[in-house]
Amino acid sequence: MLALYHNDMSLCAQKVRLCLAEKGLAWESRHLALRAGEHQQPWYLKLNRRAVVPTLIDGDKVIPESNVILEYLDEAYPGPALMPADPYARAKVRLWTKQLDEDIHDASAAILSFGIAFRQQYLDRGEAGKKMLEEIPNLFKRERRRDVIEKGTGSQHFVIAVRRMVLMLDEMEGALASHTWLAGDSYTLADVAFAPYLARLEHLNVAALFGARPRVADWYRRCKARPSFHKAITKWENPDYLKLMQARGSDAWPQVQQIARSA
Repeated sequence: MLALYHNDMSLCAQKVRLCLAEKGLAWESRHLALRAGEHQQPWYLKLNRRAVVPTLIDGDKVIPESNVILEYLDEAYPGPALMPADPYARAKVRLWTKQLDEDIHDASAAILSFGIAFRQQYLDRGEAGKKMLEEIPNLFKRERRRDVIEKGTGSQHFVIAVRRMVLMLDEMEGALASHTWLAGDSYTLADVAFAPYLARLEHLNVAALFGARPRVADWYRRCKARPSFHKAITKWENPDYLKLMQARGSDAWPQVQQIARSA
């Protein structure tokens, strides 16, 4: 039996749950409360030294890093395949997922989420919030988050994050002009990996960022229509977090829109 250490609203956990659902794989849920710092406990650091979710357990094998997990699952459990057979087509999928690891996740989507909504949770916790921040192992992530927690949407990192998200959406719109899905005419790990990021924009009440891009909007509607989306994302939605994100997103939208227009 597969087991997954994950969090209900984590973007990286969402994409792994999407992959598991697409493949029809049974798995044991080991949910971690991130705001309680469960992912920073010594026992979990032995599994995942970066103190992030998700981490997949397959027997005696421990696999961290969401994009690595996606490829592992597709290779270890090949049906239905979510990577193309053709080497060039596989490279196209990896060019999409590579962007997530380079900057879209930590420097864009996570910063948008913190700047709009989650920073308040750290601020409200006072010294406990500061301790959680200091225990983030990745120096670059820690300092970006420190700035955005302190300054909110006024942080230079927040401005960069919005602009990077706009670039991502423009690239998606261009790619979808040539084929049905991001990397070709078949649903692949590229679509699995990117669907949660559009869901996050919707949850943050800033989905209008892609509303003006009809191909992206249509792609997202088709992703949401797949049974896997409900099993992996909708089913796990945290109502308290959704309420927070929606309310804060409405307040932040005018500034987000202004940054996006200047991108």
